[in-house]
Amino acid sequence: MAPIQPAADKENALTKLDSKVVSIGDQEEADPFAHLPAHEKEILKKQIHTPDVKVGYFTLYRYATKWDIVIFVVSCICTIAAGAAMPLMTVVFGNLTGMFANYFNNVISYKQFLHELTHTVLYFIYLAVGEFVTVYISTVGFIYVGEHCTQKIRENYLRAMLRQNVAFFDKLGAGEITTRITADTNTIQDGISEKFGLTLNAFATFIAAFVIAFVKYWKLTLILTSTVFAIVFSMGFGSTFVVNWTARSQQEYAMGGTVAEEVLSSIRNATAFNTQEKLARQYDGFLQKAEKWGRKLQYALGTMIATMMTIVYLNYALTFWQGSRYLVKGELTVSHLLTILFSVMIGAFSLGNVAPNMKAFTSAVAAGRKIFAAIERDSPINPESEDGDKPATFEGVIELRHVKHIYPSRPEVVVMEDVNLLIPAGKQTALVGASGSGKSTIVGMVERFYDPVGGEVLLDGRNIQTLNVRWLRQHISLVQQEPVLFSVTIYENIRYGLLGTEFEHAAPEKQRQMIEDAARMANAHDFIVALPEGYETNVGDRGFLLSGGQKQRVAIARAVVSDPRILLLDEATSALDTKSEGVVQAALDRAAEGRTTIVIAHRLSTIRHADNIVVMQQGRIIEQGKHDELLDSKGAYYNLVEAQRIAAQVAGDEAAVEEEEAEVLPESAELGPTISRKKSQNYEEDPDDADPAGRLRRIQSGKSLSSLQLEKRQPEKQPEYSLWQLLGVVWSFNKSEWYLMVLGFFFSAVAGAANPIQAILFSRALQSLSLPPPRYGKLRHDINFWSGMYVILAASQFISMAGQAWAFGYCSERLIHRARNQAFRTMLRQDIAYFDADINSAGSLTSFLSTSVTHLAGLSGPTLGTILMVSTTLVIALTISLVTGWKLALVCIATIPILLACGFLRFWMLARFQQRSKRVYEQSAGFACEATSAIRTVASLTREGDVWEKYHSQLDRQAHASLISVLWSSSLYAMSQSFVFLCIALGFWYGGTLIAKREYSLQDFYLVFISLVFGAQSAGTIFSFAPDMGKAKHAAAELKALFDRVPAIDSWSQEGEALDHVEGHIEFRDVHFRYPSRPEQPVLRGLNFSVKPGQYVALVGASGCGKSTSIALLERFYDPLAGGVFVDGKEISKLRINDYRRFLALVSQEPTLYQGTIRDNVLLGADREGVPEEEIERACRDANIYEFIVSLPEGFNTICGSKGALLSGGQKQRIAIARALLRNPKILLLDEATSALDSESEKVVQAALDAAAKGRTTIAVAHRLSTIQKADVIYVIDGGRVVEEGNHGELLAKKGRYAELVTMQSLERGA
Repeated sequence: MAPIQPAADKENALTKLDSKVVSIGDQEEADPFAHLPAHEKEILKKQIHTPDVKVGYFTLYRYATKWDIVIFVVSCICTIAAGAAMPLMTVVFGNLTGMFANYFNNVISYKQFLHELTHTVLYFIYLAVGEFVTVYISTVGFIYVGEHCTQKIRENYLRAMLRQNVAFFDKLGAGEITTRITADTNTIQDGISEKFGLTLNAFATFIAAFVIAFVKYWKLTLILTSTVFAIVFSMGFGSTFVVNWTARSQQEYAMGGTVAEEVLSSIRNATAFNTQEKLARQYDGFLQKAEKWGRKLQYALGTMIATMMTIVYLNYALTFWQGSRYLVKGELTVSHLLTILFSVMIGAFSLGNVAPNMKAFTSAVAAGRKIFAAIERDSPINPESEDGDKPATFEGVIELRHVKHIYPSRPEVVVMEDVNLLIPAGKQTALVGASGSGKSTIVGMVERFYDPVGGEVLLDGRNIQTLNVRWLRQHISLVQQEPVLFSVTIYENIRYGLLGTEFEHAAPEKQRQMIEDAARMANAHDFIVALPEGYETNVGDRGFLLSGGQKQRVAIARAVVSDPRILLLDEATSALDTKSEGVVQAALDRAAEGRTTIVIAHRLSTIRHADNIVVMQQGRIIEQGKHDELLDSKGAYYNLVEAQRIAAQVAGDEAAVEEEEAEVLPESAELGPTISRKKSQNYEEDPDDADPAGRLRRIQSGKSLSSLQLEKRQPEKQPEYSLWQLLGVVWSFNKSEWYLMVLGFFFSAVAGAANPIQAILFSRALQSLSLPPPRYGKLRHDINFWSGMYVILAASQFISMAGQAWAFGYCSERLIHRARNQAFRTMLRQDIAYFDADINSAGSLTSFLSTSVTHLAGLSGPTLGTILMVSTTLVIALTISLVTGWKLALVCIATIPILLACGFLRFWMLARFQQRSKRVYEQSAGFACEATSAIRTVASLTREGDVWEKYHSQLDRQAHASLISVLWSSSLYAMSQSFVFLCIALGFWYGGTLIAKREYSLQDFYLVFISLVFGAQSAGTIFSFAPDMGKAKHAAAELKALFDRVPAIDSWSQEGEALDHVEGHIEFRDVHFRYPSRPEQPVLRGLNFSVKPGQYVALVGASGCGKSTSIALLERFYDPLAGGVFVDGKEISKLRINDYRRFLALVSQEPTLYQGTIRDNVLLGADREGVPEEEIERACRDANIYEFIVSLPEGFNTICGSKGALLSGGQKQRIAIARALLRNPKILLLDEATSALDSESEKVVQAALDAAAKGRTTIAVAHRLSTIQKADVIYVIDGGRVVEEGNHGELLAKKGRYAELVTMQSLERGA
């Protein structure tokens, strides 16, 4: 800390303090332990170090069993066979064509023809059966092996997590384990299941196709290989642009998303300063750039797909043109020519299927690296290991010798320094002191959550590092401040205390007896039995169906059920209100008898009878002894007790207030039965126990019997919309582009016509190729003509496909931009209550903007264009074929639904496989996360094995269910692959019989057959490209609901009385308020106070008493349920809201800065354009930050970083004050403006605030009372009403609640 200078230098000192710029870059690389001696560094590093592991693709299969490997190999063989089936079909197809040509040229007789026809068509059926069997086996096999290996990875990962030491978790974010066990393992499963099979399948198809083609005739195949290079080159070349532009578009959007997230997470600030419009414009700036790159991306994609289709038609032209020359030379037959044509096409396209899967493989390996690193990690304090002694008996004497401790996650702070402490067996030792003095650290040392960097912890004279970790923890029970219950029954929760003890496998009757005895000892038995299901009541997620006091007593029962020798109570009652505390304390006193007990307490009344009281301060022990001895020595303990004695007096007065309140508020009777005192007990009953079943009902139904006002309010209903309404929403964003949409539809129709036209060209070309040798001159002439037609078709296809993609791409990017922009603006319009709801957290709203809105494209142009294209294809195909040959057409039309279904199912099932694997594991992931987030509780109960067993059995159940669903869905997928062969077989067989009777020419047959069968197949495939309509519908419904929601306090509204000036007279009249998100919790219960213009008023009180709520009501973030807030005698809800907020400025505890320069951030305060430079300068001088800004190299143009990360807390806070002053507000609201700062910055900021408050009405909420001693009036608030008022001197003289707060704080400062 800087030394305090004499008064003359004070000004300079203020500017010097807190003027360091925080530089973020350097901190990352440096070794956080560099400043420590080598042996300490070693101990800390060991506790958090994670090894780097090398992971290759096949490492992901490391947990495969022998069976898995067998299944995997069989699946590989099957998938290769299935891949080869498609090219084999081309051989059969070619042979049939050759046969038809021979028949027409009278080479074979009618009988021979029918015999060969039946024989060849049977090959199709064999292929269909083979394809079905191999696809089915390989799909099931790969998915099974993938799931099995992933399940093993999940289990090993959880086991690894459960054996890690606690320090390892201090570094992990809570979400990280969840992400690993859900998202990352899903990524691995995606990479090692059916995707691997598909890739192998595609390679097999490619190789088989080219082998067949080269065998048939190598010269033509070699020439056609050029199309493969053309396709690969155009895809490769196109995708470089696609990747580049996708990245750019995403990067711009990510910056926009950051802005959105910053704004939504600090929505109160944006609302208070009326900056919604400015911030929405800033967001829109990023959207415009993102749209620009997005459009380029759509153009590139469209051109790429169009190029591919063009190459296909050019390939036909080349084959017929070059093939006909070989045919005339007699080097090639028609059947070979067709086989080669189709083989090359199938081979080329199968390569295209490999690329998308490659990404899945690389992602899987990357995810595997993180997971395997955790699995490989050796935990320095491993509860699973059998190492270490397990003494048969022990006393329970705990001793700390010269212990020095540093938390590995905060290496710069020494938490304990040279602590020596003896805790005798069977006695109660209490630890007291200010927070951060090292009390809880001692508990962590005894449980061996951490190893000290110096000294040793002994149990009965043995260093606990030599003892077995699990044995040690089984003999110690811990009750924490925040009790963690698991979401099972109360009975199970208490039974967890028996794990690892000799009673774990005792008879159920014996266990039930022990559990009930423990519950009685913990004063919990009576309330449990009163619940409708008694001990079998499920406590809900994290135990939320029980009240705090009830949870804590269940936790105590769990701790004492195994009759441990050592009991650790870490502030076990501090989170409770006074009423529950009495009951819990009585339970703890009973539990502690006859055991070694370490108690940590904030409330000193609870430890008066301890055998030894240890007072700690800043990591050292400053005095110890019995209660009376310590009082006599008048040291630190005496001061702590004094402070709390004042509290006790005030609490006595409170009881009287409570009595009176029961009469004032009819609602309090509904909130809980009145407290009956039983004379036989020496503590009050917990009010929650009087009617636990009723409380449970209230919680489960979600309606507490809350105040009458709230009951009148209707809950928001989720509206239902029809498909037309939703289409209307989507189309409204594209109204101005209607001409482009029409153009897009026109091009779609043209593109759809290509397939049937191709059938005409194909059948004509085949007719020409089948001419007998005498007419070879005509053959060459005709083929040249038809090849030319193919080139023209290719060109028209390129124009129509690209045109459609460009038109719709432009429209859909505009659509997404406008929808995002409007959604964001509508979000900013909502009132604060909207953002309090859990489902509207900043994170979920941001992800709605980034992901859901993009799904809208599924109901707009591109999808409808696709549908139009498919319809055109089918309609033209049907017309042509019915006109040409109705008999065959009708038979082929019968197969269309099957072919469409196959095309659609193939892609739909693949998408289903992926979604299913994600869904299946959500539940078990939830279980794993519950356990790992409560790792200290799990560790202290030695529940690791139990958690793992449960997780394992959950996964087993899910794997079983999942296998059944895979067996069923794989059959659909296999059908979609194999039924195509059957449809072709039917067409050929029936068509062949018609040809045999000479009813159809070769040309008629091929025209009908190709246009219908191939048309339907391609139509089915196109279906799958359509963006997901289901998601689109869902997104549109969410958007419409958002657009339709009109908030109660509407910042767009122009209603209410206009306001042109404000004096600054404020009055709260009997204000009652509850937060809409927590209606069962009364916050303000009849708050009355008034502020005169120009006064500096402070609101103080314990946290949760309603100080900040008063500020929120004054900003009109909420409206009170009863009573009113008046400014200058007008009720604020009657005023025009934006006019009113213009006269207020808010400086909150966490200063909110946005990305951008310091100037941008200061300017957000002004709700007018063109603020002169001198005003900005004056605001900054008043806020004591001007010198600092000018000293920066960039001055006012310095970038603040995301959420202002590049500035220190004090600097951010002063910029926030400058922003508030720029508004020149009449009323200045300070919500704990300095509480988050260290003492150096606090002085500077406080000086700025004092200057800012001059000449304005100021209301300050403060935790640190030193900051508001100069206030004109101080209101002490407690339980939602004012309990004392006056200035600093008057209130101290009263020796009431305020005096208690002052004494407490001076103690903590002294500490």
